[in-house]
Amino acid sequence: MALLLLFALPYHVFSQKKDVDSTDLNNEDLNQKIVRIAEQTDTQLDYTDLFENFEYYRNHPVNLNNATFSELQRLLILTDIQINNLLSHIEKNGKLISLVELQSIAGFDHETILRLLPYVYVSGKIDNRHFTFKEMLDNSTNQFVLRYQQVLQQEQGFLPISDSALSANPNSRYLGSPGIVYARYRFNYYNNISVGVTAKKDAGEQFFKGTEKNGFDFYSAHLFLRNFGILKALAIGDFQAQFGQGLTLWTGLGFGKSQDGTDIKKFAQGISPYRSVTDNLFMRGIATTIGYKDFEMSLFFSRKKIDANITSSDSVTGEVLYISSLEQSGLHATAAEIADKDAISENAYGGHICYKTRKLNFGATAFRSEYSADLQHPFHLYNQFEFNGKRNANFGVDYSYIIRNLNLFGEFSQSENTAKALLAGLLICPDKKLSLSLLYRNYDKKYQALYSSAFAESSSPANEKGVYIGILLKPFADVTVNAYVDNMIFPWLKYRVDSPSNGVDNSVQANWKPSKKLEMYILYRLTNKEINVAATNDVIDIPSKTTKQSCEYNIVYKVSVSVTLKNRVEFLNYKVGDGVTRKGYLIYQDVAFRKMKTPLSFSMRFALFDADSYDSRIYAFETDVLNAYSVPEFYYKGTRFYITARYSLNWNIDIWVRFSETDYSNRNSIGTGLTQINGHLKDEIETQLRIKF
Repeated sequence: MALLLLFALPYHVFSQKKDVDSTDLNNEDLNQKIVRIAEQTDTQLDYTDLFENFEYYRNHPVNLNNATFSELQRLLILTDIQINNLLSHIEKNGKLISLVELQSIAGFDHETILRLLPYVYVSGKIDNRHFTFKEMLDNSTNQFVLRYQQVLQQEQGFLPISDSALSANPNSRYLGSPGIVYARYRFNYYNNISVGVTAKKDAGEQFFKGTEKNGFDFYSAHLFLRNFGILKALAIGDFQAQFGQGLTLWTGLGFGKSQDGTDIKKFAQGISPYRSVTDNLFMRGIATTIGYKDFEMSLFFSRKKIDANITSSDSVTGEVLYISSLEQSGLHATAAEIADKDAISENAYGGHICYKTRKLNFGATAFRSEYSADLQHPFHLYNQFEFNGKRNANFGVDYSYIIRNLNLFGEFSQSENTAKALLAGLLICPDKKLSLSLLYRNYDKKYQALYSSAFAESSSPANEKGVYIGILLKPFADVTVNAYVDNMIFPWLKYRVDSPSNGVDNSVQANWKPSKKLEMYILYRLTNKEINVAATNDVIDIPSKTTKQSCEYNIVYKVSVSVTLKNRVEFLNYKVGDGVTRKGYLIYQDVAFRKMKTPLSFSMRFALFDADSYDSRIYAFETDVLNAYSVPEFYYKGTRFYITARYSLNWNIDIWVRFSETDYSNRNSIGTGLTQINGHLKDEIETQLRIKF
């Protein structure tokens, strides 16, 4: 009855324009996915593209009666089976009259529909928009965002030092100021035209002086066109290329395992604009996609400078001859980091061709990358099969086929050294209350893909075999159970694992949503892997089994239309072999206030944490300013508080202010190296201005 009442509300109730900002506490699916990414990598990633995608569709909801398969995929909510069922329903029964009809479509349960509501509507009108220069100006949007962020305590890298001491140890201090500065401009005409410029300066980097006389350390710009006749996409400047299941080529952010047991299939956006500030995970040049009937062809060329650790240069010309690794941090605050900046050039080119209908998608990708210097990793037993040299190539074929409520998909790829990688999966929805998933992967230890983001336990798809089984069960209208088991084998050595090894990852989550005001879940994870007890460079150690268990309880309660409360409790145990069990816990309380037609909104949290060591650390997603993100890791013992406030001066000017403080009760210093703070407090301030015109 509650759901029917919701559908009976006027259309504008669920099509309100709402930014993805600090007060959104109940997008738990997205929050948990980002936490999983943070747990699996030490690299600082930028989730701007993800947030901007949701913001765009909140402000430009999709008319389900006119939506294409690809447009519905870009919502990142529906599976291909659900999309096919929706389009088949419209094809058979005519256009939707009301969103109530979604309940009668196979695969559309109450939870899915509620997640979809903010981004869609139904209308019988056909979009007869005819592009003209005047029409573009009248219906375009412009945004300028300026953000500043800084740790208030003085870190070791910013302490005063004499010129002689700095000369003797040039990497003992940062060369720039402690603030993080971010600026961007965006012009959008619906999702057909995008023009953007983004710039960022990280903490410790110089700004309008020294090696950065042009201001920011990182600049990115793009011009992007979509759906102009047979021109499906055109990107000039910085862009992303994502095809298949990410095994052959995938730049930018890519999800792996999540709490959703059936969320195993990637949606490849093909050619799309790059809007983030991660320095090396993109392409720079020109790319296009041409489509005619059921065929599409994409071609791209990229040339850019990238960071690398230099090991040898020509003594006469200064040309870099050999490098030991490619840098991904994007930080250029010390003399050594500046020396690595733009050390070599990279040429990347290739293409993708596919035959695509609503039920069948079959494609092939060819990709080649060339470097101006020879990459030679320091030799270790575990890394002897990693890419070395100046050039690499990958070729792959991918497929997706829908048969009723069954979706078969996968990708096969081969690198230049003839090593192969295979991924094959299926999704099946035999009933509205049940979905199942199965994924098999077999990645050769010699497989080399420098731009890849396929489903894998490791950071790259190599040296891994595995079988994943997932289930999504909805026994009652208000109860959902998600679970998966992932068994994996690593045929060769890994970092800190001096022998072939195996592992298993288990997860089960139960969600209960008895009303629109109350939602809760409990999540249990058990992961077993192997790791060296005491890794050394000279001795092959026998790995020992590690056991990591975590249990998390989360509840979100809407006290009123304006006030939302959220609580979370998580416990974690970590043990290596017969060693001591390391324990950790995190407890926090969130309060969010957001009232329509009120200029002020805010979100705040108070947290308690206690973890024995870094191995028993716990991650938590924190709400932040618009399109920003924060996923801190909690270890040692202490408290954390933050508050994020937004004030709208008028319809086109918004200001955000965020303050956070972490107080460690058992530490006299925080951090290590140049980030060390002498004391037990770490405070951080963040401000953001957005102007729309």
